[in-house]
Amino acid sequence: MNRIDLEGRCAVVTGGVSGIGLAICQRLAASGARVAVWDLAAQAASDAAASLPAVAGGAHIGVPVDVAADASVAAAMAETVGKFGRLDIMVCSAGITGPNKVTWEYDPADWRKVMDVNVNGVFLCNRAAVPAMLSNDYGRIVNIASIAGKDGNPNAPAYSTSKAAVIGLTKSLGKETAKTGIRVNCITPAAVRTAIFDQMTQQHIDFMLSKIPMGRFGLVEEIASMVAWLVSEECSFSTGAVFDLSGGRAVY
Repeated sequence: MNRIDLEGRCAVVTGGVSGIGLAICQRLAASGARVAVWDLAAQAASDAAASLPAVAGGAHIGVPVDVAADASVAAAMAETVGKFGRLDIMVCSAGITGPNKVTWEYDPADWRKVMDVNVNGVFLCNRAAVPAMLSNDYGRIVNIASIAGKDGNPNAPAYSTSKAAVIGLTKSLGKETAKTGIRVNCITPAAVRTAIFDQMTQQHIDFMLSKIPMGRFGLVEEIASMVAWLVSEECSFSTGAVFDLSGGRAVY
């Protein structure tokens, strides 16, 4: 593992108790960052924070948060900045897939739930992060989108739409903050085998695998490696950009 220098940096990772989020927490901590694990499950967030490698800057923390709720995000940000004293990095990894159904059979309640977490949650966390970063004129925001946001997966209309929205938000915010010290980018992974697969049908999982030229799913460690560079000082001339990790699936 190449060690990217994040010494002295303070990071937030949403959805950090498992899967891609946890792998990102582990990689950032291994690179020297102090990490706040944000998650809906309070005890799991504390346990995940306690499991991370120790860093010189102080203890990692677990912070309970509902990313889809304005007040909850505001309280989590206040607690994090209060304990860390600053915010340098925000990685928005929390997300859900929703059911696998065709658009005309998709329950509007399920649609709204996916949008609340995947779109509104990213918006609220990005919105809360920028003022904290502007105070030091430095910050790195990485939003976890998906190749589905570019291609559109059949039988996943809400998920595909939500991830397209994350790409749009990233591009907009990246331009708004381009003349500051803040950089905002997103990644668009193809499928990565995590617990989120439990929300999908086997037919949909097989479809996703069939679309990847490498013939395998991505690894959470591969996602975390890309994120570690994107949140570093070295990522200085990319903003509003989309980085693919798709095993060859992406065509644009």
